[in-house]
Amino acid sequence: MTDAPEPEESLFQAPPMGEQERMVEAILFATAEPVTVAELNARMPHGCDAAEALALLRKRYQGRGVQVCKVGDAWAIRTARDLGFLMRKETVETRKLSRAAIETLAIIAYHQPVTRAEIEEIRGVSVSRGTVDQLIELEWIRFGRRRMTPGRPVTYVVTQGFLDHFGLESARDLPGLKELRAAGLLENRPPPGAMADQGEDETAEDGQSDMFEDES
Repeated sequence: MTDAPEPEESLFQAPPMGEQERMVEAILFATAEPVTVAELNARMPHGCDAAEALALLRKRYQGRGVQVCKVGDAWAIRTARDLGFLMRKETVETRKLSRAAIETLAIIAYHQPVTRAEIEEIRGVSVSRGTVDQLIELEWIRFGRRRMTPGRPVTYVVTQGFLDHFGLESARDLPGLKELRAAGLLENRPPPGAMADQGEDETAEDGQSDMFEDES
């Protein structure tokens, strides 16, 4: 009986895990946009395990001024939440969204994927094309899958950029209605008929929310 052949050694030896951790750190530090595990593995040498290196790096940064944060299905190095106030001096201009845009964005965030007709049904007033275009231009919403219903209407969902801007790991981390009311971000709404009379001429001063400010 012959012995089974020994497995051949790989020609590409993966670097030590400590070195892989340094590679992941370098990529996240130099990249403005969040990076997925698949993208990390594609950039790193053959045989690397980006997921394990990420877990080690995230643990290493716990309690530091910057942290390794999950954004949707990607990862990024971001300022610790409790130190965000230190960055406010970098803000050059603050543009506030109109009440129509705030309400539309909130509906999409909490009800995604949602169609324009469903947004209008919830708001009780039609949604102007300009409102949707503004949110798409900000890269806070994007087109989702079409509904398999007559007319196959397009749906809207929030983007990874939206989650990153508000420091959320996923849409499930959005505050609940009780938290929004406690923070003063929700108030008693007028009946739908009253809102319909106002139309889409709602100004930014009408219903501003610090949660949906666009800092640029």
